[in-house]
Amino acid sequence: MKVTTMLSSYSFLLFVLLISANPYARALQEGGNGIEEELEDVKRSDFPTEFLFGVATSSYQIEGAILEDGKSLSNWGVFVHKNGNVNNGDTGDIATDDYHRYLEDIETIHSLGVDAYRFSISWSRILPNGKLGGVNAAGILFYNSIIDNLLLRGIQPFVTIHHWDIPQVLSDEYGGWLNPLIQDDFVHFTETCFKKFGDRVRYWVTINEPNSVADLAYERGKHPPGHCSPPFGNCSAGNSDTEPLIAMHNMLLAHAKASKLYREQFQPKQGGVIGIVVHAIMYEPFTDDEHDKEAVKRTLANNVAWAFDPLVFGDYPPEMRRYHRNELPKFTPEERLLIRDSIDFLGLNHYATLYAKDCIHSSCARSDSACAPGGDRAIGGFVCTTAERGGVLIGEPTGLPIFSVVPRGMEEIVDYVKNRYHNKPMFITENGYSTPPQQEQVDDFQLDVKRIAFHKAYLAFLARAMRNGADVRGYFVWTLMDNFEWSLGYDVKLGLYSVDRATLNRTPRSSAKWYRNFLGNISSNSMQPRTAAAFWSKVGRAEE
Repeated sequence: MKVTTMLSSYSFLLFVLLISANPYARALQEGGNGIEEELEDVKRSDFPTEFLFGVATSSYQIEGAILEDGKSLSNWGVFVHKNGNVNNGDTGDIATDDYHRYLEDIETIHSLGVDAYRFSISWSRILPNGKLGGVNAAGILFYNSIIDNLLLRGIQPFVTIHHWDIPQVLSDEYGGWLNPLIQDDFVHFTETCFKKFGDRVRYWVTINEPNSVADLAYERGKHPPGHCSPPFGNCSAGNSDTEPLIAMHNMLLAHAKASKLYREQFQPKQGGVIGIVVHAIMYEPFTDDEHDKEAVKRTLANNVAWAFDPLVFGDYPPEMRRYHRNELPKFTPEERLLIRDSIDFLGLNHYATLYAKDCIHSSCARSDSACAPGGDRAIGGFVCTTAERGGVLIGEPTGLPIFSVVPRGMEEIVDYVKNRYHNKPMFITENGYSTPPQQEQVDDFQLDVKRIAFHKAYLAFLARAMRNGADVRGYFVWTLMDNFEWSLGYDVKLGLYSVDRATLNRTPRSSAKWYRNFLGNISSNSMQPRTAAAFWSKVGRAEE
Protein backbone atom coordinates (compact mmCIF):
# COMPACT_ATOMS: atom_id res chain seq x y z
CA MET A 1 0.00 0.00 0.00
CA LYS A 2 1.30 3.42 -0.92
CA VAL A 3 1.97 5.97 1.81
CA THR A 4 -0.49 8.35 0.13
CA THR A 5 -3.20 5.70 0.24
CA MET A 6 -2.50 5.05 3.92
CA LEU A 7 -2.72 8.75 4.66
CA SER A 8 -5.95 9.01 2.68
CA SER A 9 -7.48 6.13 4.64
CA TYR A 10 -6.34 7.65 7.92
CA SER A 11 -7.80 11.03 6.93
CA PHE A 12 -11.14 9.48 6.09
CA LEU A 13 -11.19 7.58 9.40
CA LEU A 14 -10.37 10.79 11.23
CA PHE A 15 -13.16 12.51 9.33
CA VAL A 16 -15.69 9.86 10.37
CA LEU A 17 -14.62 10.15 13.99
CA LEU A 18 -14.95 13.93 13.85
CA ILE A 19 -18.45 13.67 12.47
CA SER A 20 -19.57 11.21 15.11
CA ALA A 21 -17.92 13.08 17.96
CA ASN A 22 -18.45 16.64 16.82
CA PRO A 23 -20.69 18.41 19.34
CA TYR A 24 -21.84 20.80 16.63
CA ALA A 25 -23.47 17.94 14.76
CA ARG A 26 -25.49 17.20 17.88
CA ALA A 27 -26.07 20.86 18.65
CA LEU A 28 -27.71 21.31 15.26
CA GLN A 29 -30.58 19.23 16.57
CA GLU A 30 -31.19 21.72 19.36
CA GLY A 31 -33.52 24.66 19.14
CA GLY A 32 -32.42 28.18 19.98
CA ASN A 33 -34.11 27.65 23.34
CA GLY A 34 -31.79 24.76 24.13
CA ILE A 35 -34.45 22.04 23.84
CA GLU A 36 -32.92 19.06 22.09
CA GLU A 37 -34.85 17.23 19.41
CA GLU A 38 -34.22 13.48 19.38
CA LEU A 39 -33.76 12.78 15.68
CA GLU A 40 -32.21 9.65 14.25
CA ASP A 41 -29.39 9.91 11.74
CA VAL A 42 -30.97 10.69 8.37
CA LYS A 43 -30.65 8.18 5.51
CA ARG A 44 -31.52 8.16 1.82
CA SER A 45 -34.07 5.45 2.60
CA ASP A 46 -35.98 7.95 4.76
CA PHE A 47 -37.19 9.51 1.50
CA PRO A 48 -39.33 7.99 -1.27
CA THR A 49 -37.53 6.24 -4.13
CA GLU A 50 -38.87 8.81 -6.61
CA PHE A 51 -37.69 11.75 -4.47
CA LEU A 52 -35.22 13.91 -6.42
CA PHE A 53 -31.89 14.75 -4.81
CA GLY A 54 -29.75 17.28 -6.64
CA VAL A 55 -27.39 20.22 -6.63
CA ALA A 56 -28.10 23.75 -7.83
CA THR A 57 -26.32 26.66 -9.55
CA SER A 58 -27.30 29.69 -11.64
CA SER A 59 -26.00 31.11 -14.91
CA TYR A 60 -24.39 34.40 -13.87
CA GLN A 61 -22.86 32.87 -10.77
CA ILE A 62 -20.87 30.20 -12.62
CA GLU A 63 -20.73 30.68 -16.38
CA GLY A 64 -18.44 33.64 -17.03
CA ALA A 65 -17.93 34.38 -20.77
CA ILE A 66 -20.14 37.44 -20.35
CA LEU A 67 -19.67 38.72 -23.91
CA GLU A 68 -18.67 35.51 -25.68
CA ASP A 69 -20.40 33.86 -28.65
CA GLY A 70 -23.04 36.51 -29.16
CA LYS A 71 -24.05 37.05 -25.55
CA SER A 72 -24.95 40.62 -24.53
CA LEU A 73 -24.37 42.35 -21.21
CA SER A 74 -26.85 41.53 -18.48
CA ASN A 75 -27.96 43.86 -15.71
CA TRP A 76 -25.48 42.11 -13.42
CA GLY A 77 -22.69 42.43 -15.97
CA VAL A 78 -23.11 46.21 -15.70
CA PHE A 79 -23.89 46.47 -11.98
CA VAL A 80 -20.78 44.67 -10.75
CA HIS A 81 -18.48 47.15 -12.48
CA LYS A 82 -19.86 50.11 -10.52
CA ASN A 83 -17.61 50.89 -7.59
CA GLY A 84 -18.85 49.68 -4.22
CA ASN A 85 -21.62 47.39 -5.44
CA VAL A 86 -19.80 44.11 -4.73
CA ASN A 87 -17.34 43.07 -2.03
CA ASN A 88 -13.72 43.46 -3.11
CA GLY A 89 -14.82 44.68 -6.53
CA ASP A 90 -15.52 41.04 -7.51
CA THR A 91 -17.38 40.33 -10.77
CA GLY A 92 -18.91 37.41 -12.61
CA ASP A 93 -16.90 38.14 -15.76
CA ILE A 94 -15.16 34.79 -15.37
CA ALA A 95 -17.00 33.34 -12.35
CA THR A 96 -16.09 29.62 -12.30
CA ASP A 97 -15.75 29.52 -16.11
CA ASP A 98 -18.47 26.91 -16.42
CA TYR A 99 -19.10 28.07 -19.99
CA HIS A 100 -15.81 26.44 -20.97
CA ARG A 101 -15.77 23.74 -18.26
CA TYR A 102 -19.36 22.58 -18.25
CA LEU A 103 -18.52 19.04 -19.40
CA GLU A 104 -16.09 18.72 -16.50
CA ASP A 105 -18.76 20.06 -14.15
CA ILE A 106 -21.36 17.61 -15.47
CA GLU A 107 -18.95 14.74 -14.83
CA THR A 108 -18.53 16.08 -11.30
CA ILE A 109 -22.31 16.20 -10.84
CA HIS A 110 -22.58 12.66 -12.17
CA SER A 111 -19.93 11.45 -9.75
CA LEU A 112 -22.13 12.58 -6.84
CA GLY A 113 -24.92 10.23 -7.88
CA VAL A 114 -27.63 12.91 -7.88
CA ASP A 115 -30.96 12.54 -9.65
CA ALA A 116 -31.27 16.12 -10.91
CA TYR A 117 -29.29 19.28 -11.60
CA ARG A 118 -30.91 22.66 -11.16
CA PHE A 119 -29.35 25.34 -13.35
CA SER A 120 -30.57 28.52 -15.01
CA ILE A 121 -30.56 29.89 -18.53
CA SER A 122 -28.96 33.25 -19.21
CA TRP A 123 -31.58 35.48 -20.84
CA SER A 124 -28.90 37.61 -22.49
CA ARG A 125 -27.17 34.51 -23.91
CA ILE A 126 -30.38 33.35 -25.62
CA LEU A 127 -31.95 36.70 -26.59
CA PRO A 128 -29.20 39.33 -26.44
CA ASN A 129 -31.57 42.11 -27.53
CA GLY A 130 -34.83 40.89 -26.08
CA LYS A 131 -37.82 39.95 -28.20
CA LEU A 132 -36.96 42.49 -30.88
CA GLY A 133 -33.69 40.74 -31.68
CA GLY A 134 -32.94 37.27 -32.96
CA VAL A 135 -32.21 34.07 -31.08
CA ASN A 136 -28.51 33.50 -30.41
CA ALA A 137 -27.72 30.11 -31.94
CA ALA A 138 -24.54 29.69 -29.87
CA GLY A 139 -26.55 30.08 -26.68
CA ILE A 140 -29.05 27.45 -27.78
CA LEU A 141 -26.19 25.10 -28.65
CA PHE A 142 -24.61 25.59 -25.21
CA TYR A 143 -27.73 24.75 -23.21
CA ASN A 144 -28.69 21.91 -25.56
CA SER A 145 -25.31 20.36 -24.87
CA ILE A 146 -25.80 20.72 -21.09
CA ILE A 147 -29.25 19.12 -21.24
CA ASP A 148 -28.18 16.28 -23.53
CA ASN A 149 -25.10 15.46 -21.48
CA LEU A 150 -27.10 15.45 -18.27
CA LEU A 151 -29.69 13.08 -19.69
CA LEU A 152 -26.96 10.85 -21.12
CA ARG A 153 -25.82 10.34 -17.53
CA GLY A 154 -29.31 9.80 -16.13
CA ILE A 155 -29.60 13.25 -14.55
CA GLN A 156 -32.81 15.24 -14.90
CA PRO A 157 -32.43 18.92 -15.94
CA PHE A 158 -34.35 21.10 -13.49
CA VAL A 159 -34.33 24.41 -15.33
CA THR A 160 -34.77 27.90 -13.93
CA ILE A 161 -35.63 30.27 -16.76
CA HIS A 162 -34.85 33.50 -14.92
CA HIS A 163 -32.37 33.63 -12.04
CA TRP A 164 -31.93 37.41 -11.68
CA ASP A 165 -29.94 38.28 -14.83
CA ILE A 166 -31.85 40.14 -17.55
CA PRO A 167 -30.44 41.73 -20.72
CA GLN A 168 -29.22 45.21 -19.83
CA VAL A 169 -30.92 46.50 -22.96
CA LEU A 170 -34.31 45.88 -21.31
CA SER A 171 -33.32 47.94 -18.30
CA ASP A 172 -32.08 50.74 -20.55
CA GLU A 173 -35.12 50.61 -22.82
CA TYR A 174 -37.96 50.69 -20.32
CA GLY A 175 -36.73 50.09 -16.76
CA GLY A 176 -36.81 46.31 -16.44
CA TRP A 177 -39.23 44.86 -13.88
CA LEU A 178 -40.75 48.25 -13.09
CA ASN A 179 -42.43 48.34 -16.49
CA PRO A 180 -45.30 46.06 -17.61
CA LEU A 181 -43.60 45.80 -21.02
CA ILE A 182 -41.19 43.28 -19.57
CA GLN A 183 -44.02 40.76 -19.23
CA ASP A 184 -44.18 40.21 -22.99
CA ASP A 185 -40.39 40.07 -23.24
CA PHE A 186 -40.35 37.41 -20.55
CA VAL A 187 -43.07 35.36 -22.25
CA HIS A 188 -41.07 35.49 -25.50
CA PHE A 189 -38.00 34.26 -23.61
CA THR A 190 -39.91 31.40 -21.99
CA GLU A 191 -41.50 30.42 -25.30
CA THR A 192 -38.05 30.21 -26.86
CA CYS A 193 -36.91 27.95 -24.00
CA PHE A 194 -39.99 25.72 -24.26
CA LYS A 195 -39.50 25.36 -28.04
CA LYS A 196 -35.78 24.71 -27.96
CA PHE A 197 -35.43 22.63 -24.79
CA GLY A 198 -38.88 21.50 -23.67
CA ASP A 199 -38.81 18.15 -25.45
CA ARG A 200 -36.16 17.07 -22.88
CA VAL A 201 -36.90 19.27 -19.83
CA ARG A 202 -39.58 18.11 -17.43
CA TYR A 203 -39.11 20.58 -14.59
CA TRP A 204 -39.41 24.32 -15.17
CA VAL A 205 -39.02 27.22 -12.73
CA THR A 206 -40.10 30.51 -14.24
CA ILE A 207 -38.47 32.94 -11.78
CA ASN A 208 -36.11 32.41 -8.88
CA GLU A 209 -37.06 34.30 -5.73
CA PRO A 210 -39.18 37.19 -7.04
CA ASN A 211 -39.51 38.29 -3.40
CA SER A 212 -35.72 38.63 -3.15
CA VAL A 213 -35.58 40.61 -6.39
CA ALA A 214 -38.22 43.00 -5.03
CA ASP A 215 -36.39 43.31 -1.70
CA LEU A 216 -32.74 43.45 -2.76
CA ALA A 217 -33.08 45.32 -6.05
CA TYR A 218 -35.92 47.75 -5.33
CA GLU A 219 -36.13 48.06 -1.55
CA ARG A 220 -32.54 47.82 -0.28
CA GLY A 221 -30.64 48.67 -3.45
CA LYS A 222 -28.13 45.83 -3.07
CA HIS A 223 -28.86 44.29 -6.49
CA PRO A 224 -29.39 45.89 -9.91
CA PRO A 225 -30.78 48.41 -10.64
CA GLY A 226 -29.78 49.47 -7.12
CA HIS A 227 -32.96 51.35 -6.22
CA CYS A 228 -33.90 52.33 -2.67
CA SER A 229 -34.88 55.21 -0.44
CA PRO A 230 -34.41 55.99 3.30
CA PRO A 231 -34.48 54.33 5.77
CA PHE A 232 -33.50 51.34 3.66
CA GLY A 233 -30.56 53.05 2.02
CA ASN A 234 -29.34 56.14 0.19
CA CYS A 235 -29.59 55.23 -3.48
CA SER A 236 -29.57 57.71 -6.34
CA ALA A 237 -33.05 56.54 -7.42
CA GLY A 238 -35.98 54.54 -6.16
CA ASN A 239 -38.87 54.38 -3.72
CA SER A 240 -38.56 51.52 -1.24
CA ASP A 241 -42.20 51.74 -0.21
CA THR A 242 -43.72 51.27 -3.67
CA GLU A 243 -41.22 49.98 -6.25
CA PRO A 244 -40.91 46.49 -4.69
CA LEU A 245 -44.69 46.10 -5.00
CA ILE A 246 -44.64 47.15 -8.66
CA ALA A 247 -41.72 44.88 -9.56
CA MET A 248 -43.32 41.89 -7.84
CA HIS A 249 -46.62 42.57 -9.61
CA ASN A 250 -44.92 42.45 -13.00
CA MET A 251 -42.99 39.31 -12.13
CA LEU A 252 -46.13 37.48 -11.02
CA LEU A 253 -48.04 38.43 -14.15
CA ALA A 254 -45.05 37.48 -16.30
CA HIS A 255 -45.02 34.08 -14.60
CA ALA A 256 -48.76 33.61 -15.08
CA LYS A 257 -48.59 34.44 -18.79
CA ALA A 258 -45.66 32.08 -19.28
CA SER A 259 -47.47 29.33 -17.37
CA LYS A 260 -50.60 29.76 -19.50
CA LEU A 261 -48.49 29.52 -22.65
CA TYR A 262 -46.75 26.38 -21.41
CA ARG A 263 -49.93 24.65 -20.29
CA GLU A 264 -51.82 25.39 -23.49
CA GLN A 265 -49.11 24.90 -26.13
CA PHE A 266 -46.36 22.71 -24.68
CA GLN A 267 -47.35 20.78 -21.55
CA PRO A 268 -49.82 18.40 -23.28
CA LYS A 269 -47.07 17.07 -25.57
CA GLN A 270 -43.96 17.59 -23.48
CA GLY A 271 -45.44 16.37 -20.20
CA GLY A 272 -43.50 18.67 -17.88
CA VAL A 273 -44.44 20.77 -14.88
CA ILE A 274 -43.98 24.44 -14.11
CA GLY A 275 -43.56 26.35 -10.86
CA ILE A 276 -41.88 29.28 -9.17
CA VAL A 277 -39.33 29.55 -6.33
CA VAL A 278 -39.40 31.89 -3.33
CA HIS A 279 -36.86 32.78 -0.67
CA ALA A 280 -38.58 31.12 2.26
CA ILE A 281 -37.29 32.38 5.60
CA MET A 282 -39.08 30.96 8.62
CA TYR A 283 -40.01 33.27 11.51
CA GLU A 284 -40.60 32.71 15.20
CA PRO A 285 -42.08 35.19 17.73
CA PHE A 286 -39.56 37.38 19.54
CA THR A 287 -41.55 36.86 22.74
CA ASP A 288 -44.60 34.84 23.75
CA ASP A 289 -46.73 37.97 23.44
CA GLU A 290 -49.71 37.62 21.10
CA HIS A 291 -48.64 40.70 19.16
CA ASP A 292 -45.33 39.05 18.27
CA LYS A 293 -47.18 35.90 17.23
CA GLU A 294 -49.30 38.05 14.92
CA ALA A 295 -46.09 39.64 13.64
CA VAL A 296 -44.90 36.18 12.55
CA LYS A 297 -48.08 35.74 10.51
CA ARG A 298 -47.66 39.17 8.90
CA THR A 299 -44.03 38.75 7.94
CA LEU A 300 -44.62 35.28 6.51
CA ALA A 301 -47.41 36.78 4.43
CA ASN A 302 -45.18 39.69 3.43
CA ASN A 303 -42.50 37.33 2.17
CA VAL A 304 -43.62 33.82 1.27
CA ALA A 305 -47.34 34.39 0.68
CA TRP A 306 -46.63 37.61 -1.23
CA ALA A 307 -45.60 35.42 -4.17
CA PHE A 308 -47.52 32.20 -3.54
CA ASP A 309 -50.99 33.51 -2.62
CA PRO A 310 -51.66 35.17 -6.01
CA LEU A 311 -50.43 32.09 -7.92
CA VAL A 312 -52.62 29.72 -5.90
CA PHE A 313 -55.63 31.81 -4.85
CA GLY A 314 -55.61 34.68 -7.36
CA ASP A 315 -54.85 37.67 -5.11
CA TYR A 316 -52.36 39.06 -2.63
CA PRO A 317 -52.53 37.94 1.01
CA PRO A 318 -55.25 39.63 3.06
CA GLU A 319 -52.55 40.47 5.62
CA MET A 320 -50.90 42.68 2.99
CA ARG A 321 -54.13 44.18 1.70
CA ARG A 322 -54.96 45.30 5.24
CA TYR A 323 -51.85 47.45 5.64
CA HIS A 324 -50.82 48.46 2.12
CA ARG A 325 -54.25 49.54 0.94
CA ASN A 326 -53.91 51.56 -2.28
CA GLU A 327 -50.14 51.10 -2.58
CA LEU A 328 -50.55 47.40 -3.36
CA PRO A 329 -51.36 46.92 -7.07
CA LYS A 330 -54.69 45.36 -7.96
CA PHE A 331 -55.31 42.48 -10.34
CA THR A 332 -58.10 42.96 -12.85
CA PRO A 333 -60.79 40.24 -12.94
CA GLU A 334 -59.13 38.84 -16.07
CA GLU A 335 -55.72 38.85 -14.39
CA ARG A 336 -57.11 37.03 -11.36
CA LEU A 337 -58.35 34.24 -13.60
CA LEU A 338 -54.99 34.16 -15.36
CA ILE A 339 -52.87 34.07 -12.25
CA ARG A 340 -54.96 31.77 -10.07
CA ASP A 341 -53.68 28.17 -9.94
CA SER A 342 -50.83 28.99 -12.33
CA ILE A 343 -48.28 26.69 -10.69
CA ASP A 344 -47.87 22.92 -10.53
CA PHE A 345 -45.42 23.06 -7.63
CA LEU A 346 -43.98 25.43 -5.03
CA GLY A 347 -40.21 25.89 -4.81
CA LEU A 348 -38.65 26.84 -1.45
CA ASN A 349 -35.14 28.22 -1.04
CA HIS A 350 -34.63 27.90 2.70
CA TYR A 351 -31.56 29.19 4.51
CA ALA A 352 -32.67 31.00 7.65
CA THR A 353 -35.03 31.36 10.60
CA LEU A 354 -35.41 34.76 12.28
CA TYR A 355 -37.29 36.27 15.19
CA ALA A 356 -40.22 38.56 14.42
CA LYS A 357 -41.13 41.47 16.72
CA ASP A 358 -44.33 43.46 16.42
CA CYS A 359 -43.90 47.13 15.46
CA ILE A 360 -47.55 48.17 15.62
CA HIS A 361 -48.13 47.91 19.36
CA SER A 362 -44.51 48.36 20.43
CA SER A 363 -41.59 50.54 19.43
CA CYS A 364 -39.21 49.37 16.72
CA ALA A 365 -36.95 52.39 16.83
CA ARG A 366 -34.24 52.46 14.20
CA SER A 367 -31.74 52.86 17.01
CA ASP A 368 -32.29 49.18 17.77
CA SER A 369 -29.41 47.88 15.67
CA ALA A 370 -30.65 44.30 15.91
CA CYS A 371 -33.65 45.16 13.73
CA ALA A 372 -33.46 45.44 9.98
CA PRO A 373 -34.37 48.94 8.75
CA GLY A 374 -37.94 49.64 7.72
CA GLY A 375 -39.70 47.34 10.17
CA ASP A 376 -41.97 50.18 11.18
CA ARG A 377 -43.30 50.57 7.62
CA ALA A 378 -45.96 48.75 5.62
CA ILE A 379 -43.44 47.36 3.14
CA GLY A 380 -41.82 45.59 6.09
CA GLY A 381 -45.13 44.38 7.46
CA PHE A 382 -44.66 46.56 10.56
CA VAL A 383 -42.34 43.83 11.84
CA CYS A 384 -38.79 43.93 13.16
CA THR A 385 -36.89 40.83 12.08
CA THR A 386 -33.67 39.87 13.82
CA ALA A 387 -31.38 36.88 14.31
CA GLU A 388 -30.70 37.65 17.97
CA ARG A 389 -32.60 38.02 21.19
CA GLY A 390 -31.01 39.31 24.37
CA GLY A 391 -27.64 39.28 22.67
CA VAL A 392 -27.95 35.56 21.82
CA LEU A 393 -28.20 34.37 18.22
CA ILE A 394 -31.12 32.16 17.25
CA GLY A 395 -28.60 29.56 16.06
CA GLU A 396 -24.96 28.99 15.15
CA PRO A 397 -23.68 31.78 12.86
CA THR A 398 -22.78 31.10 9.23
CA GLY A 399 -20.86 33.05 6.61
CA LEU A 400 -24.05 34.74 5.40
CA PRO A 401 -25.25 37.84 7.25
CA ILE A 402 -28.28 37.18 9.53
CA PHE A 403 -28.32 33.49 8.48
CA SER A 404 -27.96 31.13 11.43
CA VAL A 405 -28.21 27.37 11.68
CA VAL A 406 -31.75 26.54 12.84
CA PRO A 407 -32.66 23.10 11.44
CA ARG A 408 -36.14 23.07 12.95
CA GLY A 409 -36.93 25.96 10.62
CA MET A 410 -36.98 23.51 7.70
CA GLU A 411 -39.86 21.56 9.22
CA GLU A 412 -41.65 24.74 10.28
CA ILE A 413 -41.54 26.43 6.86
CA VAL A 414 -42.62 23.24 5.10
CA ASP A 415 -45.54 22.87 7.52
CA TYR A 416 -46.53 26.50 6.96
CA VAL A 417 -46.60 26.06 3.18
CA LYS A 418 -48.34 22.69 3.47
CA ASN A 419 -51.14 24.13 5.60
CA ARG A 420 -51.60 27.40 3.73
CA TYR A 421 -51.63 25.86 0.24
CA HIS A 422 -53.46 22.59 0.90
CA ASN A 423 -50.32 20.50 0.60
CA LYS A 424 -49.50 21.47 -2.96
CA PRO A 425 -46.35 19.64 -4.17
CA MET A 426 -43.13 21.28 -3.01
CA PHE A 427 -39.43 21.15 -3.80
CA ILE A 428 -36.65 22.39 -1.54
CA THR A 429 -34.84 24.05 -4.42
CA GLU A 430 -31.97 25.47 -2.33
CA ASN A 431 -30.50 24.77 1.10
CA GLY A 432 -26.86 25.34 1.97
CA TYR A 433 -24.21 26.33 4.47
CA SER A 434 -21.45 28.93 4.33
CA THR A 435 -18.44 28.90 6.60
CA PRO A 436 -18.26 31.83 9.06
CA PRO A 437 -15.60 34.28 7.81
CA GLN A 438 -13.59 34.22 11.04
CA GLN A 439 -12.90 30.53 10.44
CA GLU A 440 -11.83 30.76 6.81
CA GLN A 441 -8.15 30.21 7.60
CA VAL A 442 -8.86 26.92 9.34
CA ASP A 443 -8.20 23.75 7.35
CA ASP A 444 -11.08 23.16 4.93
CA PHE A 445 -11.41 19.53 6.02
CA GLN A 446 -12.26 20.69 9.53
CA LEU A 447 -14.68 23.35 8.38
CA ASP A 448 -16.65 20.96 6.23
CA VAL A 449 -17.67 18.91 9.24
CA LYS A 450 -20.14 21.69 9.98
CA ARG A 451 -21.47 21.70 6.43
CA ILE A 452 -22.15 17.97 6.62
CA ALA A 453 -23.80 18.33 10.02
CA PHE A 454 -25.92 21.17 8.62
CA HIS A 455 -27.30 19.13 5.73
CA LYS A 456 -27.87 16.05 7.88
CA ALA A 457 -29.83 18.06 10.43
CA TYR A 458 -31.94 19.94 7.87
CA LEU A 459 -32.67 16.73 5.98
CA ALA A 460 -33.70 15.04 9.23
CA PHE A 461 -36.29 17.77 9.92
CA LEU A 462 -37.42 17.63 6.29
CA ALA A 463 -37.91 13.88 6.57
CA ARG A 464 -40.00 14.36 9.69
CA ALA A 465 -42.19 16.94 7.94
CA MET A 466 -42.73 14.45 5.14
CA ARG A 467 -43.59 11.66 7.58
CA ASN A 468 -46.25 14.02 8.91
CA GLY A 469 -47.75 14.32 5.45
CA ALA A 470 -45.93 17.16 3.64
CA ASP A 471 -45.82 16.50 -0.11
CA VAL A 472 -42.17 17.37 -0.79
CA ARG A 473 -40.72 15.95 -4.00
CA GLY A 474 -37.05 16.92 -3.97
CA TYR A 475 -34.08 18.57 -2.27
CA PHE A 476 -31.26 20.53 -3.91
CA VAL A 477 -28.01 21.43 -2.19
CA TRP A 478 -26.83 24.98 -2.79
CA THR A 479 -24.35 24.70 -4.25
CA LEU A 480 -22.26 22.45 -6.44
CA MET A 481 -19.16 24.64 -6.10
CA ASP A 482 -18.09 27.96 -4.62
CA ASN A 483 -19.22 30.69 -6.98
CA PHE A 484 -20.04 34.38 -7.35
CA GLU A 485 -22.46 35.09 -4.50
CA TRP A 486 -23.93 38.33 -5.82
CA SER A 487 -23.07 41.45 -3.79
CA LEU A 488 -20.98 39.31 -1.43
CA GLY A 489 -18.66 38.31 -4.27
CA TYR A 490 -16.42 35.31 -3.64
CA ASP A 491 -16.11 35.83 0.12
CA VAL A 492 -19.02 33.51 0.81
CA LYS A 493 -18.40 29.82 0.14
CA LEU A 494 -21.29 27.37 0.00
CA GLY A 495 -19.96 24.74 -2.40
CA LEU A 496 -19.57 21.02 -2.03
CA TYR A 497 -16.48 21.73 -4.12
CA SER A 498 -14.02 24.52 -3.48
CA VAL A 499 -12.76 26.56 -6.42
CA ASP A 500 -9.23 27.92 -6.53
CA ARG A 501 -9.64 31.52 -7.71
CA ALA A 502 -6.23 31.49 -9.42
CA THR A 503 -6.56 28.25 -11.36
CA LEU A 504 -10.35 27.68 -11.12
CA ASN A 505 -9.64 24.04 -10.30
CA ARG A 506 -12.45 22.31 -8.42
CA THR A 507 -11.60 20.24 -5.35
CA PRO A 508 -14.15 18.08 -3.52
CA ARG A 509 -14.77 18.91 0.11
CA SER A 510 -15.65 16.25 2.61
CA SER A 511 -19.29 17.24 2.15
CA ALA A 512 -19.13 16.11 -1.49
CA LYS A 513 -17.93 12.70 -0.33
CA TRP A 514 -20.63 12.60 2.32
CA TYR A 515 -23.38 13.49 -0.19
CA ARG A 516 -22.13 10.81 -2.58
CA ASN A 517 -22.19 8.20 0.20
CA PHE A 518 -25.59 9.39 1.44
CA LEU A 519 -27.07 8.99 -2.04
CA GLY A 520 -25.26 5.70 -2.55
CA ASN A 521 -27.78 3.88 -0.36
CA ILE A 522 -30.30 4.16 -3.18
CA SER A 523 -31.09 1.16 -5.43
CA SER A 524 -29.13 0.53 -8.62
CA ASN A 525 -32.02 1.50 -10.91
CA SER A 526 -31.83 5.06 -9.58
CA MET A 527 -29.65 6.19 -12.47
CA GLN A 528 -32.50 5.80 -14.91
CA PRO A 529 -34.05 9.20 -15.79
CA ARG A 530 -37.30 9.79 -13.97
CA THR A 531 -40.26 10.96 -15.97
CA ALA A 532 -42.28 13.88 -14.75
CA ALA A 533 -45.42 12.25 -16.13
CA ALA A 534 -45.26 9.36 -13.68
CA PHE A 535 -43.97 11.46 -10.81
CA TRP A 536 -46.66 14.07 -11.24
CA SER A 537 -49.68 11.82 -11.60
CA LYS A 538 -51.40 13.83 -8.85
CA VAL A 539 -51.14 17.01 -10.88
CA GLY A 540 -53.15 15.44 -13.66
CA ARG A 541 -51.70 17.52 -16.49
CA ALA A 542 -48.89 15.51 -18.01
CA GLU A 543 -49.85 12.79 -20.45
CA GLU A 544 -48.56 9.30 -19.71
